[in-house]
Amino acid sequence: MTQVKDKTDQQLNRALAELMGYTVYHYDKDVAERCYFELTAPDGYPEIVFGGERITELEAWADVPNYCNDPAASLEVQAKAIEVDGVGYIRNLEIAKWKKIMAPLARKEVSVLLTASPRERAEAAYISLQGAKGNE
Repeated sequence: MTQVKDKTDQQLNRALAELMGYTVYHYDKDVAERCYFELTAPDGYPEIVFGGERITELEAWADVPNYCNDPAASLEVQAKAIEVDGVGYIRNLEIAKWKKIMAPLARKEVSVLLTASPRERAEAAYISLQGAKGNE
């Protein structure tokens, strides 16, 4: 968990986007004057909504969803983490929220977890998805 706490929002957003299946496609790399980068969604379609053509790969990665600050985006990554490892995600959310596991959880603790910040949800999802990736 320490490693995820050390990541900036931008670093964590990119890491989560990669775990969610986002990629950056390099278009027309053989023709310099027409060359550009574009964020591609997990379904394979360019994410024009996020910004479209970018000059550098780093600029394209900056177009990923803001999982650390946008509540809706954090819920998307939370849903994926729960799908992959629901119990692990709850454990990781407890650690993100309280820096320890509070088992067994009483209703009061559950209600506090339900109000986790987008950053806390993003951290827990990252740990859960990263762990699941290592188990493939």
